[in-house]
Amino acid sequence: MTKDPFTISKKILLPLLASIMALSPLAIDLYLPAMPQIADELTTTMPSVQNTLSVYLVGYALGLLFFGPIADKYPRRHLVMIGLIGFTLATLALPFATSIEAFTGVRFVQAFISSAATVVVPGTIREIYQKNTAKGLSYVSMIMMLAPMIAPSIGSVILALHSWQAIFFALAFYACLILLFAFKQLPNRAEPTTNKESEESEQQATPQTTTPSFLGRYKIVLGNKPARIELIASMMISLAFFAYITAVPFVYMTVFQVSEFTFSVLFAATVGALMTAHFINTRLVVRKGSCTMLGYGLLVAVVSSSSLVIVNYWQLPIAYTIASVLPLMGSISMIAVNADAIILQKFAEQSGTATAVIGVLRFGIGGLAGPILAFFYDGSAMPFSLLMWLSVLVVLLVQLPRFLGERNVVDKTAQQ
Repeated sequence: MTKDPFTISKKILLPLLASIMALSPLAIDLYLPAMPQIADELTTTMPSVQNTLSVYLVGYALGLLFFGPIADKYPRRHLVMIGLIGFTLATLALPFATSIEAFTGVRFVQAFISSAATVVVPGTIREIYQKNTAKGLSYVSMIMMLAPMIAPSIGSVILALHSWQAIFFALAFYACLILLFAFKQLPNRAEPTTNKESEESEQQATPQTTTPSFLGRYKIVLGNKPARIELIASMMISLAFFAYITAVPFVYMTVFQVSEFTFSVLFAATVGALMTAHFINTRLVVRKGSCTMLGYGLLVAVVSSSSLVIVNYWQLPIAYTIASVLPLMGSISMIAVNADAIILQKFAEQSGTATAVIGVLRFGIGGLAGPILAFFYDGSAMPFSLLMWLSVLVVLLVQLPRFLGERNVVDKTAQQ
């Protein structure tokens, strides 16, 4: 009898995987309060420092493209070690940058190499939870969301006590701790399963007698027609999410003129809504299934996004916008996590590649949110509301045929 490599440390494993996934949110949010000081010390402008965020996202997306297929071929533990060590070294180099060009270049390397560690996480979760992958993804997401909630505050405290360089030393220390825990606790790929689900996934992916090439793995994922529906859903929901992230400071602080403290409270409430949605998903997805939970999330998203458009068209007080945004953001997270789970379940042997495709599409479409909102800017909250509503509408249009098809199957079974 083969010993399950996950049973020994499963209680530790999920927080560990969430901690690995938190590397990028921490690398993005931790130094936000220090941007003006970095600009002064590197004798550059604020836009140049802010541009390092975009460079980080580009580097991370390219890293996913490179390491995704590699994660399907080589031991995942090795990639995590490479990613964490590389991230630590790049982070330690950032405080010694003497120009914005050097700082930006190291940020690119930091992001690129970190993806080696994070790209293996969804595949590992899939091996732990199998058909209940959405439950595992929700647990990890729920833990990981603490990072963006507390990172700016931690960065502000470190900045007040020392300097912007200390922020990156603290981030490197965090990465070292995760590296030590990963070295001790992280198992390699689980033993091949023999259940029907895995056999069907392997048959859909590739014949067992052949090993697909680097590009061949992308062809397998992108060539799977049923998976495209979920990829479109994941991509468009990401556009809605980035529309919120991009526009919400302007909407709350300029349109509704709330204070910075009130804005931080409202932003924390949104993170709370995301975590609540993930918690609900962990409770229900095992019984209901990912497809059903995605449908529930989509229903809430359609109603709340439509409400957001209406209340901003009528220019109602901020309370109505908040009442629409909180369930909308929660439903967005539920759609995203279940769409990802459905995709991963289709690719037992290409989970790394599938993760790379999801990540690149997400960041790619998410990067368009800013230019779209800038193009339609009119000084109100309507462009932001309409973009979120249209994104949800596209998801509804691509998902509707499947839901109607499933309904017909249920009706025919009942008649028989």
